[in-house]
Amino acid sequence: MEVIKQGRVIQIISNLFIVEIDNQLVECISRGIFKTREEKPVVGDNVKVKVEENQFTIIEVFNRRQYCKRPKMANITQLLCVVSSKHPTADLLMLDKQLAFAEYLQIKPVIIINKTDLDEEMAQNINSIYTKVGYPVIMTSAKNQKNIDPIKKNLRGNISAFSGNSGVGKSTLINNLLKQEVTLEGEISKKNKKGKNTTTSVKLYKLEEDTYIADTPGFSTFDIYEISSKELYHYFKEFEQYADHCEYQDCTHLKEKKCGI
Repeated sequence: MEVIKQGRVIQIISNLFIVEIDNQLVECISRGIFKTREEKPVVGDNVKVKVEENQFTIIEVFNRRQYCKRPKMANITQLLCVVSSKHPTADLLMLDKQLAFAEYLQIKPVIIINKTDLDEEMAQNINSIYTKVGYPVIMTSAKNQKNIDPIKKNLRGNISAFSGNSGVGKSTLINNLLKQEVTLEGEISKKNKKGKNTTTSVKLYKLEEDTYIADTPGFSTFDIYEISSKELYHYFKEFEQYADHCEYQDCTHLKEKKCGI
């Protein structure tokens, strides 16, 4: 007897899709019609599953709220941009890229400054810069379990992805939030103070009903090639009030003499 169910893709292992159906995780295969990357189910997708003779097959991917190519996920509602005050040093250029990408995807960005105990002055400086722009900032020390509750409050009712350089403490934060060691915690190379990547695939962890967090592969760069250079300024909140003062419509906002920005 054939039964149709609905579920959410939690993880992908090789050609198997781990799908949450009725609060249980089941292994599914997908139909051969999913040939392109855009059509193939990804973590976060809401899917229709056919159950027949104990075989679970994904037969349809429901319309996505949004789609992110890197990390490959769908239906994210929030991006948690994690930086550390020290070890590794905060990469603010990468943070700016993350914020622009969140604006492009039309998802809410939240900045988490971790390891505040290592350099409180730097943490306060970063906090001051981005709160002035209008972004929510949470200052924490994951190792000391400081300020974890405000993060939990922001997570509620969202599918949230953690993003940031390796070693900034994403996995430690997730372990604290879930109150169990479900992800490998990265090490910091004593020689160069750079993070060692430990997470290798995207996976959703259920915190509570309709609340999921994702650990994503650590990376030291963040490409925003999906955004054209002419459109990039739209995704910097601090540019909005000045953009109309540019004399030329094709202004690159780099070196033009009459650039409002």
